[in-house]
Amino acid sequence: MPVFKLRFFNFGYFSLFAIFLSFLPVYLSAKQIPETEIGIVVGIGGVISIFAQPFWGILSDKKRTIKKVLLFILGPSVVAGFFLFHASTSLISLLLVGFMYVFFVPTDPLIESLNVQTSQKYRVNYGSIRMFGALGYATASLIIGTLTSIFGISSIAYLFLGYGIAAFSICTQLADVQTTNRPVKVTDLKAFLFQKNTFGFLALVLTMAIPHRMNDTFIGITITKLGGNYQLVGYAWFLMTLMEVIFFAIVHRFLKPGNELKVIAVAGVFYAIRFFSMSVAENPYVLVLLQLFQGITFVLFYSSAIQYLYSIIPAEWKATGQTIFAVLFFGISGIIGSFAGGVILDKFGGSTLYTLMACFSVAGTVLCFVFQKRKRRLAS
Repeated sequence: MPVFKLRFFNFGYFSLFAIFLSFLPVYLSAKQIPETEIGIVVGIGGVISIFAQPFWGILSDKKRTIKKVLLFILGPSVVAGFFLFHASTSLISLLLVGFMYVFFVPTDPLIESLNVQTSQKYRVNYGSIRMFGALGYATASLIIGTLTSIFGISSIAYLFLGYGIAAFSICTQLADVQTTNRPVKVTDLKAFLFQKNTFGFLALVLTMAIPHRMNDTFIGITITKLGGNYQLVGYAWFLMTLMEVIFFAIVHRFLKPGNELKVIAVAGVFYAIRFFSMSVAENPYVLVLLQLFQGITFVLFYSSAIQYLYSIIPAEWKATGQTIFAVLFFGISGIIGSFAGGVILDKFGGSTLYTLMACFSVAGTVLCFVFQKRKRRLAS
């Protein structure tokens, strides 16, 4: 029963997360806020999350509870999100987005920790829990896209409130777990950062993550600029998440210890193909279909990076490594992608933006081969 409730909660929570991640940039664009300002708003949110995520994680460790901290920050997030999707000026949006990055965005790593520890406690496959989150994200993207096309973009506020109340209610019924990971300390950070291969690996992750996060932020705006509607944006996110579900279910079959860098290189090649194709697309339906690459790009890259990270970090530094990886992938890359992507999209258009993203993916692939060659040389 605890596992069933957690699966149900994952479905509801990631449905809520779909609204914030997928449709916030589209909503701000519909309110006539320029892409440069949208990039600034989302970028500043990323800066805030760099500090907010470790803070709530440390608090959870000290209080030895995930559920209570999760409830404490999820409740205000639902209320703030409702008002965010009523905001029409960049100043109010900036303040509310900042609030969401302090409270709402840090709920994601807490939930992932709850998923992992619950799966270990009850000896069930972690993927069998997390898959329900991806399914929730996919179905919510379809529903949100359809309803906003019928009732208008302002209906997002009420959808967010409805999903939020449902997620919060289910959260109150979850079984708690006691956290055991050590809080992040400066000495741990220094020890991790000065390990052999760490800097090169983090540079590789950042290079590959920047274009990915750019696409997350601006795919909806790009589709609407080519004449697509909100329903089409929902279809794009539905396809992306559906492919994630499929590839997360099968990635373990070909991701073996020691071949992580090869798999990351394969993901980089397909990232480049995906973004180059998007740079020349002139039809919004083509952009949507190209999101089918999400499984072979994001899932291969993310799963391989996590597995490789665990192979180079000593056991006592795993919590620190997870935090650094999350801050790098979801924080720093999001900041760079939002600021730079907003300016480029606003001044030069989507074709230039996606061409640059493809170049980043090529650079990441080359860096991956260089890093792999250096790793073999050090091993010999």
